[in-house]
Amino acid sequence: MSRQDINRSGEMEVFVRAVELGGFTAAASACRMTPSAVSKLIARLEARLGTRLINRSTRRLLLTPEGCAFYDRSVSILADIAEAERYASAGEQAAGPIRINTSASFGNHVFAPLLPSFMTLHPAVTLDISYTDRIVDLMEERTDVAIRAGPLKNSSLIARKLGSARKLIVASPDYLRRHGEPKSIADLDKHCRIGVSYSRAIQGWPLLDQGESILVPVTPGVQVGDGEGMRHMALSGAGLARLAVFTVRADIAAGRLVPVLEDLNPGDIEEFYAVYIGQGGPLPARVRALLDFLAANVRL
Repeated sequence: MSRQDINRSGEMEVFVRAVELGGFTAAASACRMTPSAVSKLIARLEARLGTRLINRSTRRLLLTPEGCAFYDRSVSILADIAEAERYASAGEQAAGPIRINTSASFGNHVFAPLLPSFMTLHPAVTLDISYTDRIVDLMEERTDVAIRAGPLKNSSLIARKLGSARKLIVASPDYLRRHGEPKSIADLDKHCRIGVSYSRAIQGWPLLDQGESILVPVTPGVQVGDGEGMRHMALSGAGLARLAVFTVRADIAAGRLVPVLEDLNPGDIEEFYAVYIGQGGPLPARVRALLDFLAANVRL
C-alpha cells in the first residue's frame, strides 16, 4: 500500500478511541467497526511504524512508551485538523481571523466607529487591520478584504460598493489668517497646496472655470503619503488640502478646518468599495459577515 493510500487521520482516531475507551470492543462501537477490524488496524499501524504501541491483556490495554508518545501527538494532530476544518467551513458561524487593508482616513473616520458593533455581533472573529493608501496585492499580502476608492483595475477582484463621498478643499483658520482665503483658481498659485506622494488616477484638483469643470494641476508645497497625513498637515496650518468630506466632517463642525472655493467645487465624488479575491465557491462565513456588515452600516 502506498503512503498516499494510508488514511493516517483515520488510524489515529481509531487508536485514540481505543486508548481512551479502554478496549477494542468499545472503540469498534464508537467508530462503527467490528472489534476484529479495530484489532487488525492497530496491528497494521504497529507493523508500519515498526514498533509496538499497545501491550494487550485480557482486561485492559497498556501503552508502551512509544504508544504514549504516539497517543499524545495523535490527540494534538486530530485537534488541529478539527480546528482547520472549522476555519475553512463556509457555514453560518463567523469565526477566525480577517485581514483587512484600508486607508488611514477611511479606517479612522468610518471603520473604527463601527468596530464595536461588529465585534459584538461576531465575537468569534478577530481582525488584523493594516492602514495604507498604497494599492496592495491582496493575494501576496494575504488580505481578505481591502477598502478602495475608484474603479477596479484587477479583474480577478470582486467589489461591493459601500458608498460615495464628495471632496472639498479645506484649510485651517490660522492658515487663512496668515495667507488669506483664495477666491479664484488664479489665487491658488499664491498658496501652499498639500499633495500626496503616491500616484493617483487624478493628477490635479477638479474646479469650475466659467461653469466648466477643469483639472487644475497641483504642484504641492508639501507631499504626504496618505490622506490622514494630509489632514494633519492642514490642521497644523501647513496649507490647503483636498480631501473626502468624511475625513474632515468633524473638523469642520468643530471649526478646526474651513472649506474654501466651494463655489468652484464641481461636486465630483469618489466611490468606495470593499474588494476581495473572487475565485468561485462560497466565501468564508467570517468574510461574508464583514462584507454584509459594511454594506449595511457604512455612511459616507
